[in-house]
Amino acid sequence: MLALKFSEHLYETGTDEAGRGCLAGPVTAAAVILPEDFQNDLLNDSKQLTEKIREHLRPIIQDHALCYHVKHIEPEVIDEINILNASIKAMQECITQLNPVPHYIIVDGNRFKPVNNIPYSCIVQGDGKYLSIAAASILAKTYRDEYMDRIHEEFPMYNWKKNKGYPTAEHREAIRKYGITKYHRKSFRLLPDQLELQFDILEDVHVTIYNP
Repeated sequence: MLALKFSEHLYETGTDEAGRGCLAGPVTAAAVILPEDFQNDLLNDSKQLTEKIREHLRPIIQDHALCYHVKHIEPEVIDEINILNASIKAMQECITQLNPVPHYIIVDGNRFKPVNNIPYSCIVQGDGKYLSIAAASILAKTYRDEYMDRIHEEFPMYNWKKNKGYPTAEHREAIRKYGITKYHRKSFRLLPDQLELQFDILEDVHVTIYNP
């Protein structure tokens, strides 16, 4: 079973992100403060859980958390500041919205930047070790999946409802065939043989044509 806390501080928040490796869509972060008596045997790293269990746990987390916040950072920001900085920015912005204000932050991974002088620790694979990080991973994943399901309706040819923007063979073949949308991350290597890019605008949507 995962540990409740890393520190001795009363209000410790766990934070995590989802979607760093995707070709399209936002990177999404969540931060969660759980009560001192919180327990749940199902709660684990979101990547270890089925979609059904994640959806089951989401309202439990939201109902029992002292507070939580979820933040999307859009592709244009990712392209401007890079995916690592965008991921950290998303987590930081979640933390600044928490009430009560956390006394300590535990972060999944090995990179973070200070926010409001709150002490923090980075914990590699923390989403499989601490309940608050696991809870944040589930909120980030489920909220981002909802986002991708929604924009799938706008551009169904990329099948984001299934691949969630990750670089599957199907997704890359759709990029090769149709070009890219305003939701794609232009700073990423969208195709293995990506060469010259030509940008056009069609109905306020950026479309890129690949000329191999």
